Amino acid sequence: MAESKRTTLDPADWDALRTQGHRMLDDMFDYLEHLRERPVWQPAPADVRDKFQAPLPREGGDLAALHEAFMQDVLPYAVGNAHPGFFGWVHGGGTPVGMLAEMLAAGLNANVGGRDQIPVEVERQVARWMADLFGFPAGASGLFVTGTSMANMIAVLVARHRALGLAVRDAGLAQMGQGLVAYTSAAAHDCIAQAMDLTGIGRSALRLVPLDDDYRMNTQALAQAIEDDLAAGLRPFFVAATAGTVDTAAIDALGTVADIAHRHGLWFHVDGAFGALAMLSPELAPRLAGVERADSIAFDFHKWGQVPYDAGFILVRDGELHRQTFAATPRYLRREPRGMAGGSPWPCDFGPDLSRGFRALKTWFTLQAYGADRMGEAIAGTCALARYLADQVAQRPAFELLAPVSLNIVCFRFMQADGDLDDFNAALVADLQEAGIAAPSLTTLKGKLAIRVAIVNHRSERQDIDALLAGLEQMAMRRLGSSPPPASAGTP
Repeated sequence: MAESKRTTLDPADWDALRTQGHRMLDDMFDYLEHLRERPVWQPAPADVRDKFQAPLPREGGDLAALHEAFMQDVLPYAVGNAHPGFFGWVHGGGTPVGMLAEMLAAGLNANVGGRDQIPVEVERQVARWMADLFGFPAGASGLFVTGTSMANMIAVLVARHRALGLAVRDAGLAQMGQGLVAYTSAAAHDCIAQAMDLTGIGRSALRLVPLDDDYRMNTQALAQAIEDDLAAGLRPFFVAATAGTVDTAAIDALGTVADIAHRHGLWFHVDGAFGALAMLSPELAPRLAGVERADSIAFDFHKWGQVPYDAGFILVRDGELHRQTFAATPRYLRREPRGMAGGSPWPCDFGPDLSRGFRALKTWFTLQAYGADRMGEAIAGTCALARYLADQVAQRPAFELLAPVSLNIVCFRFMQADGDLDDFNAALVADLQEAGIAAPSLTTLKGKLAIRVAIVNHRSERQDIDALLAGLEQMAMRRLGSSPPPASAGTP
């Protein structure tokens, strides 16, 4: 009888793999250690892009050659959010500790959808830590997801279940969901509207409440909108406040929104994508007063928590209601009192995913390696840098601050230009990004295009803020064909 062919994907030479693995690890440590020496971002040249048009390989390749391809053709052309000069969107910078934990999780390759295993206990422990942090009761539930977009959708589904009862899971919205309406601010992230879409309730059932002068939800307008919908025979069921809006980092008046929501029996949700983790900072936590009254909170550890992507989280006050919204027990997910099929309820009972990676491990490592206090100091530090930037903008006549600085986002624009200011500022930001000096983004506030600087990275320092401003001035003067203006008193 012929010997069967060896089909394992493990290496024939473990020592050679170990040597190559150490080289790959060292390269990533070198990358992180010397980030500031690199451009924040650079566009990929055409010849590099062309390499990614190659067909599916039929034969295996050399790992060392693949590593070299990564170092030459992938690493230099990422978006750059690990860099201290990245200020474009609310992206965390990651940490070496998180990177190592991700490696351990990948090696273990646990499916954390369920069953009796310690990786599930790690996730449960992080959930308990978060319940304690936000003042939630012992019966609260928590679940790792891809990001706050998914977490917000889960919150809408749990709120729908509370409003319509368990029967909606079988009967559906066509039979039971007529008249449901929800509320959020005009500054809320679009994923709230997307959640209404994907859950079948519909975007038109979401009321976008106007803002006050500080870009927060106008609570009087919220109360009136609910009264108007009730008078029209509709069924208000959900309101999402925001802790750290995407444009300006404004924090809605959480306590007042909670009062209004609970007075009318609405589910009170907080989209705290990045801002919720201000609770780690004793200096900033009072700004979130009222968050402890939420029925659910969505946030990302991969933003201010600096955990490597992805690590979103949903926390729900009523864990049993959360479980009822998703739990199912088909024959292949049979639960037992002992053995591998023990340990119920499982994480898959609290969300739509059965196959789930071990996201909790890198978060568990990060929280334990750095501690909540040090992480809170890093968060407060980004807010201090935002205040520094706002002060520097105020000292430069060429710039105009466009919104109050609530937390860590500064919105401003260059004013001393001929022609359309919006076009000029958009070109200015693209110039700066392509130069690799710094990477802000753009948004629109009250009809004005703003340069938006979101300071999220724990690596960012004053020198990076100074480089951003100097780069903007240099690019502006280059476009205007003149020399940079002299610095104001006290300006570096």
